[in-house]
Amino acid sequence: MELDIRFEDEHLLVLNKPAPLAVIPSSLSPVEATLANGLAHYLGPGFSFHPVNRLDRGTTGLMAVAKNGYVHDRLRRQLHTDAFRREYLAVCVGTPDPPEGRVDLPIARAPGSALKRQVDPAGKPAATNYRVLEIRSPFSLVALTPRTGRTHQIRVHMAALGCPLAGDWLYGTEDRNLIARPALHAARLELLHPVTGQALSLSAPPPADMTTLLER
Repeated sequence: MELDIRFEDEHLLVLNKPAPLAVIPSSLSPVEATLANGLAHYLGPGFSFHPVNRLDRGTTGLMAVAKNGYVHDRLRRQLHTDAFRREYLAVCVGTPDPPEGRVDLPIARAPGSALKRQVDPAGKPAATNYRVLEIRSPFSLVALTPRTGRTHQIRVHMAALGCPLAGDWLYGTEDRNLIARPALHAARLELLHPVTGQALSLSAPPPADMTTLLER
């Protein structure tokens, strides 16, 4: 598996995940290639997979992986703090109003579905900051910073604003002629190295399917 590694040392690595690629094996597709498989081959015998921030199969972008349990625990404690900040880019259908703000809407599982989530007052707290970067009707390019880590959080929150992600078959409208996945990319990652204390700032440009969508 070709891996786009943006940072690596003896403690951790950060890579730019493509789509569609699952992070871990699924019981529904036990023989498909996964990121865990690819890293096991890359790092060799004795490797234990410790993903810090997981990305959905259809989400591209930067993802941190610890090389041991100690580093994994240290990084997990940083998640959703200013020591571990993630910024996503999304192509949305429509434009959020106001063009900058914060979504504070709790999220829970949707009844009758093992996959879908929904806004639910009885759910777990979820917060996402957003900022419109560009409008190309009928789409808009939006920067998003999740302050919590609920499943499908960005997708659920943008759909709740009436601006679902382009290509989102679960919370919006699927149109594979436009894009074959939800248009979401983890574009920037800033973290404090858990061992050295070094401030790391990494970025990855959005893939061709998202830029092509905006150009249309």
